[in-house]
Amino acid sequence: MKIKNKKIIVAMSGGVDSSVVAALLVKKGYDVTGMFAVNYEGQDKFGNSCWRDDYEDALRVCAKLGIKLLRLNFVEEYQQKVLDYTFEEYNKGRTPNPDIMCNKFIKFDVWLKKIKELGYDKIATGHYAKLSIKNQLLQAKDQNKDQTYFLHQLSKEQLKDILFPLGGFTKKKVRKLAEKFDLATKDKEESMGICFVGEVSMREFLKDKVKAKKGKIVLSSGEVVGKHDGLAFYTIGQKIKVDMSCHPELVSGSQKPFFVVNKNIDKNEVIVGYEDNPLLYKKEIELENFHWIAGEEPNFPLKCKFRLRHRQELQKGILCHSELVACHPEVSKDPLKNQSQNYILKSSVPQRAVTPGQFAVIYKGKVCLGGGEIA
Repeated sequence: MKIKNKKIIVAMSGGVDSSVVAALLVKKGYDVTGMFAVNYEGQDKFGNSCWRDDYEDALRVCAKLGIKLLRLNFVEEYQQKVLDYTFEEYNKGRTPNPDIMCNKFIKFDVWLKKIKELGYDKIATGHYAKLSIKNQLLQAKDQNKDQTYFLHQLSKEQLKDILFPLGGFTKKKVRKLAEKFDLATKDKEESMGICFVGEVSMREFLKDKVKAKKGKIVLSSGEVVGKHDGLAFYTIGQKIKVDMSCHPELVSGSQKPFFVVNKNIDKNEVIVGYEDNPLLYKKEIELENFHWIAGEEPNFPLKCKFRLRHRQELQKGILCHSELVACHPEVSKDPLKNQSQNYILKSSVPQRAVTPGQFAVIYKGKVCLGGGEIA
């Protein structure tokens, strides 16, 4: 059966990207229905549901396109699969990425199962990514907007039921298309907040949801220079104000700023140093809970490119199993050595602010192979 004979759900966020996706698919003759998912029931400063404005924008777009809009509730699933994970990670002193977990467990798992129950064949979203005819996840044309970093936890099985219509467009072109279709969202600014929660600072969001235990701020050389509010509120590489009045002998003449260079979970300490502190840079990165999109490992050692955060320029590296033998196969031929779940990513240059809980995503050419959690 050809794709145009299938029923497509477009995940409508109330933003310009998903609006243009719906318009493009309608123009091409697809059987399109919009879906607005309620995943979080927070309130704005006026006491209204935090999703109301976005829902109304999605309604306007669907009315313009002559398609219906379903409103579905996934609040319970989002709490269990994304928010609980997020709070648990912060309570451990790590820095999680809820957007990645949202894609893995909500958008392309819970949502996908629900639309299948409703009789739809595929889901289309406004992500900037491409799919090959072999269901490989490929980088988008617009490298500044490429979102494969956030999609790397998906499986080949999930990808066969997904459409990414914006993969071949730049953001500038999408804006022009929104104007051409005269969509209500054509001038709407991008949301920069937490996935489905809104534009609120992470500290504000976490303050009543994590167990914040105050502790010491120490220099990498060991001197205590202050107190912190809780490890959850600090991340590696973050600039931090430090009162050095008690240690004038340690202050540089230029009064250089301090950064979080490490966190000692066992001692509940935030460790700080200058920008050039060696603790802030790593060439070997241990990865755990690794996910291969194709479901199988490539051959090792793997020369690859990687990024440690969204929009980071791709870096060169070699991925190995955590055992020495994986990077030096001449040492042993023991097949059991290749059953490790952990990997070592060896970067060609030192990487700044390698953050436990975040993800390293691996690429070969334009293909996103998968990724793992930074241990």
